[in-house]
Amino acid sequence: MLTATSLVFLLDVDNTLLDNDGFAADLTARLDRDFGAMERERYWSIYNKLRDELGFADYLGALQQFRLGHEYHPGLVPLSNFLLEYPFAERLFPGALDAVAHMGTLGSTVILSDGDIVFQPRKIAHSGLGRAVQDRVLVYVHKERMTEAIQRAFPATHYVMVDDKPQLLAAMKRIFGAHITTIFVNQGHYAREAEHLVIDPAPDKTVMHISDLVGLASSDFPRVELAGQAHPDPATHAAASE
Repeated sequence: MLTATSLVFLLDVDNTLLDNDGFAADLTARLDRDFGAMERERYWSIYNKLRDELGFADYLGALQQFRLGHEYHPGLVPLSNFLLEYPFAERLFPGALDAVAHMGTLGSTVILSDGDIVFQPRKIAHSGLGRAVQDRVLVYVHKERMTEAIQRAFPATHYVMVDDKPQLLAAMKRIFGAHITTIFVNQGHYAREAEHLVIDPAPDKTVMHISDLVGLASSDFPRVELAGQAHPDPATHAAASE
């Protein structure tokens, strides 16, 4: 059985540590160049439909469907290679690795990402984020539905969740209560879309850039004893996930 540590940081990837909007813009430009505007729109339509159906981004699944009717197009294999070999390390936000390293001096750092189980882990590995957290990586479809699995994998007396989606942070706060500190990184399109929403409960802390987290100190988090390990109530968990 794993022994609980006092503090575990749960770190999101897309638009938190890594500029996924920039990656999407590069993919759009590649589709425009090799297939034209109409086919670019078709790819993103397939992507959006799959995301609605599956609950996560599936770039490779969208490409599988996109190829139908285009099996002989010379741009298909280069597009596949573009996705698989994309230099995600170049898309890390400035100061992201420094922030991860600093949080590692305060507690244990864990990548907690949503996405598919092939492309997303590859992105995390190729960006260097997996290595930065010593391969402590979790990838789920819905993070807020996997709280028990998170606690089993990385037990802690207190969690700190860092994410660009304030609605998700609110859901996790309703589940964990005082056993979690939520930090909203106000960057990326999800953050912009939430600007006029009422988030309840509001994030415990808000930073404008991931690099701002190098200013965190142990005093920013509750003092907890190892005997106080969090055990979210299943009924609260179910209600928050609906």
